[in-house]
Amino acid sequence: MSDELYKYKLEIILEHIHVVQKRFTTIATPSDFVATEEGKILLDSIVTRLQAIGENCKNILNKKTLNTLDYPEIQWDKIIRFRDFISHHYEMLDYEIVFEICENNIPLLENAFLKELQKY
Repeated sequence: MSDELYKYKLEIILEHIHVVQKRFTTIATPSDFVATEEGKILLDSIVTRLQAIGENCKNILNKKTLNTLDYPEIQWDKIIRFRDFISHHYEMLDYEIVFEICENNIPLLENAFLKELQKY
């Protein structure tokens, strides 16, 4: 993977992360995802972005070595496995896990990709 393509993928992932963060601002508790039709729409749209993040991470990790030692706080294997789960078992998706990912993991992921992007 060329440096230009790698940088582009990083920017795309960050765009997905920022959309997730923006849409998540109205969600205060996990049940907000299922209490209203708007919450369900937000859940669907956030999960779609999480799937895209996972797919791009999978591509980056397969094509160009992202130095995982630089980002020990990121569980790359779980990001990729969650992407696979969304793709193949969407009907079994747990909205509480999505809430936890948005609340706890997305900020860490944003920091890692901002740091990685600064290298270019």
